[in-house]
Amino acid sequence: MARQFAFLMHPLRFDDFARKYPFTQRLPERWVESLFRHVPPMRVGHVTGVVSPTGEQLEGWLVALAMTPRVLLETPYPVVLRALEKAGRMAERLGAEILGLGAFTKIAGDRGVTLASRLHIPVTTGNSYTTATAVAGALRAARRLGVEPRAAHVAVIGATGSIGAACCHLLAREVPEITVVARGRERLEELAATLAASYPGVRLHVETDIPRAVRRADVLIAVSSSPDALVAPEDLKPGAVVCDVARPRNLSRVVTERRPDVLVIDGGVIEVPGERADLGFDFGFPPRMVEACMAETMALALDGRLENFTLGPTVDPGKAGEIAAIADRHGFRMAGFRRFERAIPDDEVEAIRVRAAGQRVAATAAD
Repeated sequence: MARQFAFLMHPLRFDDFARKYPFTQRLPERWVESLFRHVPPMRVGHVTGVVSPTGEQLEGWLVALAMTPRVLLETPYPVVLRALEKAGRMAERLGAEILGLGAFTKIAGDRGVTLASRLHIPVTTGNSYTTATAVAGALRAARRLGVEPRAAHVAVIGATGSIGAACCHLLAREVPEITVVARGRERLEELAATLAASYPGVRLHVETDIPRAVRRADVLIAVSSSPDALVAPEDLKPGAVVCDVARPRNLSRVVTERRPDVLVIDGGVIEVPGERADLGFDFGFPPRMVEACMAETMALALDGRLENFTLGPTVDPGKAGEIAAIADRHGFRMAGFRRFERAIPDDEVEAIRVRAAGQRVAATAAD
């Protein structure tokens, strides 16, 4: 019998309403968001055909709340919690053995802790696998552009968040210099002190000004929970690699349009096992591709690890490594480089590398 999971989703932008309900295009955004906030959870997809190399099979259910990021952040948490609990109860009735939280459903309130205590099935935010794949993907992209991690300066936007802090810990084992970036300096100082004590060889910088923080970075990992784009095209150095893990994104398309010498990649896009896998929903990816947070839920279900694996305001770096091993065992694989849900061809990556190398040479000559 197949293992079963459920994954909780919500619209990331107002445009998502318009695609589903065209009449909303003619109405004020705030009015539509307020109206849809009261819509009960709904089943929007059925996942089938996922098969691990171990022989385990997986079936899943996609459950959605009609709340945008703005609504989830601005609505009092008790109200959001009631909606999350209703969605969790639906997942239980569908037969799910574990529930994954997508996008801002894992940011609202206490990051799933209270929700897990109210359900009969375990809950995970998926942040451990998101962390592992963000770091691995960013460093792989850096190598592709000719930047070795052992010589790279990495900036992390949203460094004091759960994913951001864990990324810093993983990066500190691989790179010599890290700039931690967030709005609150006090928490940044605390993070920097922890990193300095744990990894004494790493040079650390604390920064609250994003343009200044990313100007020198060879690699940028963006994991801020801000609903707005944070990085402008002119902020980035030639040949920079940007791994945008945040949903909604921390970078807009204008960065890639104006900076053909910069490689922007989506964070944590994963290919699931099973040649006939059907994810039951158009995520904007090619077939069999999902975000890492959903892949974590799926991998845990396949492995029979029915537990609250990743919850709360922190991510254990050790768990990031553990879920990466579990996912690998069951045939989950990082997709090739992708940007805004489309594959980046090898020749495009090579063109970016060549442009960046030329600009570096020109800058050196000018100095």
